Amino acid sequence: MRIVLLRKIPDESSLRRQWNDLVLRMERPEVFYTCEWALAMQSAYQYSLTPLLFLGYEGEDLVGAASLATDAAKESVGFLAATTADYCEFVTHPHQRYEFIDAVFAELRKLKADLVALASLPEDSATPVALQAAAEKHGFHVYMRPASLCLQVELGSGEQRRQMKSALTGKKNLRRLRNMEREGPVTFVHLRSQAQIQAALPEFINAHVLRFRSTQRVSVLSTPERRLFLEELARRFSGSEVVALSMLLIGDRPVAWNYGFQFHGSWFWYQPTFDSRQEENSPGQCLLSRIVTEACDMEGMKVVDLGLGAEGYKERFGNSTRQTLDVTMTKSWSRHLREIVRYRAASTLKRSPKVESTVRRLLRRLQTGRAATPGRS
Repeated sequence: MRIVLLRKIPDESSLRRQWNDLVLRMERPEVFYTCEWALAMQSAYQYSLTPLLFLGYEGEDLVGAASLATDAAKESVGFLAATTADYCEFVTHPHQRYEFIDAVFAELRKLKADLVALASLPEDSATPVALQAAAEKHGFHVYMRPASLCLQVELGSGEQRRQMKSALTGKKNLRRLRNMEREGPVTFVHLRSQAQIQAALPEFINAHVLRFRSTQRVSVLSTPERRLFLEELARRFSGSEVVALSMLLIGDRPVAWNYGFQFHGSWFWYQPTFDSRQEENSPGQCLLSRIVTEACDMEGMKVVDLGLGAEGYKERFGNSTRQTLDVTMTKSWSRHLREIVRYRAASTLKRSPKVESTVRRLLRRLQTGRAATPGRS
């Protein structure tokens, strides 16, 4: 296998076609693995990430693609899409996964990469086993641990779909819709064209930012890079109907949104939000109910993926899960041990809310003490 390393992803139709053909030959194709996703990342995050694109060829045929990147300080290598993708992967046919990853790590060794941190790797793919073997072969200490458990709605057979639709159109959901109908007709729309999505994005972004601010959190859409990224996705997937900005409206006023994707049998609940003034009517859950109901009627649609995030409402919809892993690989034995200690300490704190509360209280006191002491930064 011949490896080509590029520090910029070419925006070429031939590469996009070959890359995306490879995605469709993977165990579970995802929109996050596509060339369009990598190009959107490159455009939106050009000032904070430097792409490292590894392409594997047999003759003139593309057989592997790994869109990695270094951070601004060039201290580590990770997936280019780590901050935006719910799942990240090495794009190859499963049978060629080890050969390609082995070749990539041979190149990383030449680059003198000391730390490789790969996030959101699906546990059910061929990659974890191949990654462990290839990294160790090239002198990396590997630490692999559970990351997120992503809830999914498996649509199942025809009878299962009918039962699911019946449950989602029950009295509770109807009551919420009727409450909203007091203000005006309730409708659902899915915007798919670039122009429609572009026009609707500002209101969606504003609602997302305000909702997070109301709970003393910071929305990812507060950053210009993330907003540009959503615009880039809509532009690059224009005409394919992959991107769907779904909305629940009261009259002509949107009160719930989901910036999502329909790709190879999966409808992704990616970036949802709602108007906090309608919170008592759960418009976000009403929109999700509608999406699952419509998915049940779509031939070829297999799953509604609820993605990252442990929000409680997802448990009421999900009937299956998909585990992701975070993997840290380093040449340094001491750094390897620090990663293990850090993870285990954090896991212990999460399992013991009382201990976590005590540690947080002590940290606040220490920070307050430093701020009050002259000469301390």
